Amino acid sequence: MRKILLLCGLILINLSVLAQETVYKGNYELAARFSPEKMRKMLFSTSVDPHWMKKSDRFWYEYETSDGKNWYVVDPVRKTKTQLFDKDKLAAEITKAVKDPFDGQHLKLDDMKLLEDENTIRFKVKSTQDVLKKDWAEIKAKNKNSKDSLEKKVHTFLYNISTQLLSEIETEKDPKRLAWANIAPDSSKVVFVKEYNLYWMDKANFLKAVKDEKDSTIVENQLTADGEEDYEYGFGDRGDDNEEVEKKKKDRKRAGILWSTDSKQFILTRTDQRKVKNLWVIHNTRDPRPTLETYKYAMPGEKEQPQTELLHFSFDSNKLSKLPIATFKDQTVSLWSKTPPANTRDDDFRPTLWLGNLNEFYFAITSRDLKKVDVIRWNIASNQKELVIEERSNTYIDFEKLEIAGNDLIWWSERDGWGHFYLYGKDGSLKRQLTSGPYHTAGAARLDEKSRRLFFTANGREKGEDPYYEHMYSVSLDGGAVTLLNKGDFNHDISINDNATFFVNNYSRVNTAPVSVLMDRSGAKIMDLETADLSQLFAAGYKFPEPFKFKADDGVTDLYGVMYKPFDFDSTRKYPIIQYVYPGPQTEAVNKAFGRGLDRTDRLAQFGFVVVTLGNRGGHPARSKWYHNYGYGSLRDYGLADKKAAVEQLADRHPFIDRNKVGIHGHSGGGFMSTAAMLVYPDVFKVAVSSAGNHENNIYNRWWSEKHHGVQERILPSGDTTFVYQIEKNPDLAKNLKGHLMLSTGDVDNNVHPAGTIRMANALIKAGKRFELVMLPGQRHGYGDMTEYFFWKMGDYFVQHLLGDNTPPPVDMIEMQRDKPKDK
Repeated sequence: MRKILLLCGLILINLSVLAQETVYKGNYELAARFSPEKMRKMLFSTSVDPHWMKKSDRFWYEYETSDGKNWYVVDPVRKTKTQLFDKDKLAAEITKAVKDPFDGQHLKLDDMKLLEDENTIRFKVKSTQDVLKKDWAEIKAKNKNSKDSLEKKVHTFLYNISTQLLSEIETEKDPKRLAWANIAPDSSKVVFVKEYNLYWMDKANFLKAVKDEKDSTIVENQLTADGEEDYEYGFGDRGDDNEEVEKKKKDRKRAGILWSTDSKQFILTRTDQRKVKNLWVIHNTRDPRPTLETYKYAMPGEKEQPQTELLHFSFDSNKLSKLPIATFKDQTVSLWSKTPPANTRDDDFRPTLWLGNLNEFYFAITSRDLKKVDVIRWNIASNQKELVIEERSNTYIDFEKLEIAGNDLIWWSERDGWGHFYLYGKDGSLKRQLTSGPYHTAGAARLDEKSRRLFFTANGREKGEDPYYEHMYSVSLDGGAVTLLNKGDFNHDISINDNATFFVNNYSRVNTAPVSVLMDRSGAKIMDLETADLSQLFAAGYKFPEPFKFKADDGVTDLYGVMYKPFDFDSTRKYPIIQYVYPGPQTEAVNKAFGRGLDRTDRLAQFGFVVVTLGNRGGHPARSKWYHNYGYGSLRDYGLADKKAAVEQLADRHPFIDRNKVGIHGHSGGGFMSTAAMLVYPDVFKVAVSSAGNHENNIYNRWWSEKHHGVQERILPSGDTTFVYQIEKNPDLAKNLKGHLMLSTGDVDNNVHPAGTIRMANALIKAGKRFELVMLPGQRHGYGDMTEYFFWKMGDYFVQHLLGDNTPPPVDMIEMQRDKPKDK
């Protein structure tokens, strides 16, 4: 009997060991079911994007469901929603004209616009007919090896809604080809840059350029002669390699000017980068031989920084003036433009006007350490700057665009610890604070000067809601209570018309289907518009993620996250947990509305993981200034304790989470953070996939690094101002690595330079650590057409090291290759 009991005990022990060692295979098939290509066939429109009309409060919009696309026109006053046209009839007319078959359900209309008469639509349709490219001679001249001379013919149509008559017009040139043209409000002049200098041409000559940019009879008027490389009047050639820069040297380029309303003046900034140091990436995959890309890149703490000038030009005097605005060393100048009307978004021509009137304009000057901001009005008559508002802080200052309401100014500030609006007189006197309290206003949506009412978005005001959910509000400039205009425990995204009489309200959460409604300025619902069609998505097995709340490492601060489970979730299993992270401080990687970022979260979970996104102190700016500035001065480590606290709390709550199998992934700042987590808390975080990370912020761009970490301004006895920058870096902790780390970067990333990842690899090699390094050829910061390849590489890595599934996957990424179009 004793032997039998002993044998039973051994069997139970062995079964227990076997249970503990259960290895689950990575579910590649489930992950593949929700690839981007398949999602395009299951997820359709999720919001209404209104095109407001000019002659009324009406708007039109396009909306797609599993039944195809529809186009509607809505009249808010009459409370009607009707088809913009009969799809079947229009498809039949297009078929007759193009000689290719079309039908209403599958109608595809490109570049559709409602014209000025609001009764005619213009659109383009691509046919199957091959034609010679219109610019083939130009292409061939630039590249003698070019062989693809044909393209599919594009037909441009006008369709009269009332008469239902279709007429074909000559296919117009792609407007992108004339992106260099900055057109005056009255269309009389076009300003541009050529060979680093300012030029202008009149309307007649611009119309020649529209027909043929190489027309030798085009008359160009040169305004400046002192422009040179890295001290030009327009924009540089950022993103072009040295060969492309040389080829485009004589091309017309855009000048970033802001016009006066009478078209007789303009302003612009000119930046001197001649002393800023160069940076390079090599395009290894260029044919026939690799090429070099050289660009200016100011790094934190460096003495050599861009110097920005403000210029004013008058056509009356034909004089270009450099305005004396020097205030701070290495200052930044922010020019403000007038908010364009909502009903001009479809205009082929929409001028950019300066903020102000014919006699003055407004802008901001910011110190290099971002602790001082001056709002300036430039008086054109006296040729002097007038200080209007001063902002000062011991940490960096964020600000929004100034708004003008007659003789009043509306300024956004975090001076009381929360983002709020303040009303000033034009003389700079503070009249009143328009909004106040422990919530965050996000910016002006529309200013109604007639009723003196400001419409704005804000979050954190409604009790019992996720504080990140945005709503729209209004407040009188004359003081009074703030009015909530779109109630409901959702994140709301709005589009308001110019008269601020109606707005489209799109709302959802990560766990609800998006809904679109039309509302009036008082917050009353006018009519329902759409509910997103998720039927195909759910038929494929999709399940909503789950929002959650937890405490930061201080035990006090509420933090918010979203949990994504496998769609075949088994509550009796133990799942590894992966955090998808972005530390901020511009944002957090936590979705609040449905349909964003499904690739990096929902799909990653399908391999067999619980994936979470979560905030951290020092993350999103849409809370208190204390919350946002928490990481100031500790840019490497500030968010990590909260990420560790999340693992502990979620594992305590949910028995299906395995606290001993914790992964972490992030891109850019998230790449930096995920590696830091592995090095600061190596006993918590066991596997990381870190992509495009700024692992050494001392070689990342000055503006982000100095802002969020801080730079110390020092005044020397000589009176000169210097700046000191010191920061902790990931490579400093390479010796701490215990788990599995995959680093990756694109080899031509000119945002976060590959040197950051290579230096991290260098430190790990010197520390004698095993790790993976994935270099993506020809890819910028976002990985472009290799994003899908990288997803499956990441999946392989987590499956192997978190699930323990060491079965080598096939060489062919069959899940990715299934979605590729077959070669003809």
